Amino acid sequence: MPVDYERARLIPRAVFAAPRAVLACADLTREQKVDVLLRWAYDAAQRGVAREEGMAGEEQDLQGQILSALASLQADPDSEWTGPATQHGVPSP
Repeated sequence: MPVDYERARLIPRAVFAAPRAVLACADLTREQKVDVLLRWAYDAAQRGVAREEGMAGEEQDLQGQILSALASLQADPDSEWTGPATQHGVPSP
């Protein structure tokens, strides 16, 4: 069954078990993979903000896995995405 790109874009972890699964997906183009991984990185960063604020969150190096996957696609997350702002972050323009 083909991957539901729109669902993967909105909730990557509901469609893929890990960032490397996005890379292995033959149903997605490179651009779609980058898009899904950037969304996943944003979601993971939001969970990190929640942890900083004392809320429950997953404890794993998901950000590192996502950045490695983006690097393998030769995508630069800094030029395409800015994470959520926190009291320790810088808001995007």
